[in-house]
Amino acid sequence: MLAVTPGQIKTGQLHAYLLGAIAPRPICFASTVNEAGLPNLSPFSFFNVFGSNPPTLIFSPSRRVRDNTIKHTLENIYATREVVINVVNYAMVQQASLASCEYPQGVNEFEKAGFTALPSEKIKPMRVKESPVQMECVVKEIIVTGQEGGAGNLVICEPVLIHINEEILNANGQIDPHKIDLVARMGGDYYCRASGAAVFEVAKPNTQLGIGVDALPFAIRNSCILTGNHLGLLANVHEMPVIDPAFEDVQLKNIIQYYSITPEEMEKELHRYAKQLLDEGKVREAWQVLLTEG
Repeated sequence: MLAVTPGQIKTGQLHAYLLGAIAPRPICFASTVNEAGLPNLSPFSFFNVFGSNPPTLIFSPSRRVRDNTIKHTLENIYATREVVINVVNYAMVQQASLASCEYPQGVNEFEKAGFTALPSEKIKPMRVKESPVQMECVVKEIIVTGQEGGAGNLVICEPVLIHINEEILNANGQIDPHKIDLVARMGGDYYCRASGAAVFEVAKPNTQLGIGVDALPFAIRNSCILTGNHLGLLANVHEMPVIDPAFEDVQLKNIIQYYSITPEEMEKELHRYAKQLLDEGKVREAWQVLLTEG
């Protein structure tokens, strides 16, 4: 593997490796005002949520690598200690990217990018109407990580009012990932869209402990067909399954019938069928297929 020691390569190159490896990253579309009340709007992908009681968001307007200057967003936050964090979805990603242009101080990025400014209720910066979720935040702390180009400035924010477009909610009142249709930053010029076929579910571990991969039978644990993801699904049961005499499956019967005289080939076919079942989310059935070889 390529070994990279920070400090021994150029900051720009390290920056590219980090952004390429730590991705996708949600986008903070930060709206601020300066002391004179003039608006600024800019996206940042060094961003995430870090707590819910109190609600805590952190984003970082880092120092520019090329000339070691700070961004207008950070200057405004130092002056006012307020920011609106608007999320970015697919319908607005090109406009949000346009707002990242480094216009001179005082230029209104709402107008440049074609966004609609909405008054906030508890703070001075405006909200972005087109964003499906807008969070009015007060800044609790700013942590400076360094003074050289590329250094982070961790802006720790507490939302005091959150606006959610009801059109993105499902029948249970929760945010539907397909309706909110978020986008995230990758490395370079790449983004990803977090909806449609890109979204999948991973069941949370049982409240009871899973048996673990180390408890799987040797032939399963060392399968040349089943992947680590498949083993993780199998190992997330809280007790070792046993053969169910009532379990019937036509394809399983066919495998046993055609490969019974060649045990090695039968094992491979059983693993291939179990893989198919696991890919369909049928863990119980996959276990019954795999237990047949024992």
